[in-house]
Formats: sequence, structure tokens, C-alpha cells
Amino acid sequence: GCGGMKLLALDTSSVACSVAVELNGSLFEQHEEKPREHTRLLMPMIRSVLRDAGVQLADLDAIVLGNGPGSFIGMRIAASVAQGLAFGTALEIAPVSSLAAIAVRVFSESDATEVVVAQDARMNEVYLGIYKRGADGLPAPLISERLQVMDVIPELDPSAAATRVAAGFGWQRYPQLLESNRAGVARVSEVLHPRAADLLPLGAELVRAGNSVLPQEVVPAYLRQKVAEKPSSGP
Repeated sequence: GCGGMKLLALDTSSVACSVAVELNGSLFEQHEEKPREHTRLLMPMIRSVLRDAGVQLADLDAIVLGNGPGSFIGMRIAASVAQGLAFGTALEIAPVSSLAAIAVRVFSESDATEVVVAQDARMNEVYLGIYKRGADGLPAPLISERLQVMDVIPELDPSAAATRVAAGFGWQRYPQLLESNRAGVARVSEVLHPRAADLLPLGAELVRAGNSVLPQEVVPAYLRQKVAEKPSSGP
């Protein structure tokens, strides 16, 4: 939960267009898995969820943004909408990993101690995140999220596989990734796409820690760009 905070969360990094508000322990959400409809769906869904929750944008403490990695266009849509809403109401944004949102859901629904999240990055690669269950039940990253090719993931030690779950659409999109890593995971979760509701506890944590940012400081997790950048030359 958000512990009394009023937060609006949104994620369009996958085929899912997902919006949620948590208010006094009640969750209001809309989640539609419709590819290429995000631009049309997102604002009406936000208005509808705020209306259901009986809350105005100005009443919020912050906007929680599913910040990717994921679809380039999808990440841009959620980021620009979140920025527009935040500018208009002088709110800060709590950017949260869309991969970590998947892990939140898996931990809440299972006794897994580790979740390996893979999302489709096209070109025979996935966006990879590995999370352990933190003391608070929320995911704590074990690696920096990265692009991963169709190969053995070295961090997935088979001796610890029994409580490690694979999740995210990437495992289904690329069966060969699973073939290469079968020894490292116990099972594959049904959780494929991030839900805005699962961003909320991570966003609340960021806001509490004073780590929300101004709208112009949001940098979507374009992992592919990082690869293309030349290393900066030293002094």
C-alpha cells in the first residue's frame, strides 16, 4: 500500500495501457491490453480512474510513472502524459521500473524469493531485470537492468533455481531464452505485462525517500540507446 499517500500510476511500456489510483487503502484501476491504442485510451482512463476515486489531480502527492524499459513509443506516451499532468499541477514524478512492477505482482501472488523478468526488446533480445524479495516483500534489484541476448543468463545459478520464477512476455516471445535457462528457473509465471497498480508501492517508497523528480528530469529507460552511446573520453 501507499500508507496514506494519494498517487496516480500509469504504464504504457507494453501492450497494456494501465492506470491506477490508491486512496485510503482502496485501489481504483483500469487495465486494457490493446496494442497501438495507448494514445487514444490513456487520458480517458486517467480521467475515469480519478473520477472513480473521487480525487482531483491537484490532490495527489505525486504521479508514479512506469518508466520502462519497454516499447520505445509506449514509454514516450506515458512519460509525456505524466509530464504534462505534473507540469499542470506542480507535482513531482516517481519513475519506477516497469520490469520491477512485474516482480511486485509475482511476489504478491507466490512464495518466490527471486523473479527474473524478461520483456521483448525485439531483434532477438530482451530487457532483463532480476529481483530478490526484499524484507518489505517488495522487489530489490540484483542486477542493473540490461539488454540480454538469447543465451544462458550467468546470474541464474541452477543451485538456487527452486524458488526462482521467470516472468514477463519476453519468455514467451523467445522460447529459446527459456530453453537456454531452464536449469536456472523453477517455473514460468503467467504475469506478462506491467500493471499500474503494481507500480504504486514502489512509487510510494520513492516519494517517502524524497526521490521523486521534477517532470523535466524524467529519463525513460531506453536501454538500447545506452548501447549506442560512445564511451565518454577521459580527462
